[in-house]
This record gives sequence, structure tokens and C-alpha cells, in this order.
Amino acid sequence: MVSGGFDPLHVGHIALLRAAAKMGRVYVALNSDAWLARKKGKPFMFWEERAVLLRECRSVSQVIKVNDFDGTVCHALEWIKPDIFANGGDRTSPDKKEHALCQQLGIQELFNVGGYKIQSSSSLIRGALGHHKNAV
Repeated sequence: MVSGGFDPLHVGHIALLRAAAKMGRVYVALNSDAWLARKKGKPFMFWEERAVLLRECRSVSQVIKVNDFDGTVCHALEWIKPDIFANGGDRTSPDKKEHALCQQLGIQELFNVGGYKIQSSSSLIRGALGHHKNAV
């Protein structure tokens, strides 16, 4: 299982999904619009749009709507009970609640899956809006 906002989906996400697929079926715990609002102020794309794009990725087996009211994907981990919880290049250490649950359920946590952070959704959005130094 992997998790995230995927807002918007970019090449770093694809690297994560491809690397995770080499380990087995990939379930994506897709964070809610409310989670994105808490993290970034508001979502760039709504949940259903992000889910449609992820479902079209050949590396993805299933996209799951998660209850992330507490800022974690613990509910998805409890429901799916994956063998592995794979985290991409921007996650280098575990969330305390998710880590405790993974230990309790025997879920292996992996970090930097797909390589170091290749791209940032936030920087893509800033660039599209002309808010960074490399914008045309």
C-alpha cells in the first residue's frame, strides 16, 4: 500500500507506483480533499479527479478513499492490512501513529521507494501560476 494526496500526479509519484508494483499489487490510500486543505490550503484537484488518474495507472490495483481526519492513513492500514507500506522519496521517517500500527499489524514500512524526491506537487502548482524563479 502507498498513500498520499497525488495532487497533482507527477513523475515522482509514477516512480513510487512503479517501484511499489515490483513488490506486488498496489493499493493507493488516496488522501481526502479535507486533508489537502489542511496541508496546502485547498486541493488543486478534487478527490474523484485524482482517483480517476490513479486508476488509469497500470501499476495501481485499487484506489481507496480513506478516513484521514487524524492526519494519518491508519484506517486504511487497518482495513487493507498490506504486507508492505511503501513511502516515496519525501517520506524518510514514519508517522508515529502509522508506525505503531504497522508494528502491531506486522506491516513492513519502506521509505524512499521510487528514489529520492524527484518532483513536488506544490512546486508544479507554483510554477504553473508563475510563482517561482524558473517560471516563464
